[in-house]
Amino acid sequence: MQPYSSFVGLLAVMAVMSARAEIPADPAQVHPLPVGARAPLFEGVTADGKVRSFTPDGFRQPTIVIFYRGGWCPYCNMQLSDLRLVEPQLRAQGFEIVFLSTDRPEILYSSLKAADIHYTLLSDSDLEAAKAFHVAYHLDDATIAKQKQYGVDLEKTTGATLHELPVPSVFIIDTTGTIRYVYSNPDYKVRLASDALLAAALPYAPSSPKTN
Repeated sequence: MQPYSSFVGLLAVMAVMSARAEIPADPAQVHPLPVGARAPLFEGVTADGKVRSFTPDGFRQPTIVIFYRGGWCPYCNMQLSDLRLVEPQLRAQGFEIVFLSTDRPEILYSSLKAADIHYTLLSDSDLEAAKAFHVAYHLDDATIAKQKQYGVDLEKTTGATLHELPVPSVFIIDTTGTIRYVYSNPDYKVRLASDALLAAALPYAPSSPKTN
């Protein structure tokens, strides 16, 4: 008969394996939380190591949650640069904008190639937030090897051995904690344009007529 501590340890390992098994190995198999779903509880870590928590009942203003891969990704840098065109207007309309990256907190800003970025960036290096929104996926060995050929080492940028990434995604959440808009594309080269984000968000601005 196994000691109780060994049994508990086995259960913990099985739970981790089960959680990993639920994450697809193909970005095309990712199914984000849909419009109308309740936003999950999630957290992100600031560049100075402070944890920010978000709860479904805690959205005091409509919130735009943007998942990007990391500062090493040129398409993420282009997306962040493009969003500067509408960020001031979105904030003036009462939106909070939350950017979640797989980068470790200490390299959130230094890893970016985009110039003059002043967004509030949060680290989701363990991808717990991405998993909560159902946008995480596993990378296969071939993809990991190819990334390393291009100088991308996820273990170094995330500080973990997960070998997971989020499908780049955008969620708009209203003050009731309900997801009102979702954009998620398994092709990491295709991102939501800034004007499309603005058009999608404005109906949920505090001063706008409410959309059911």
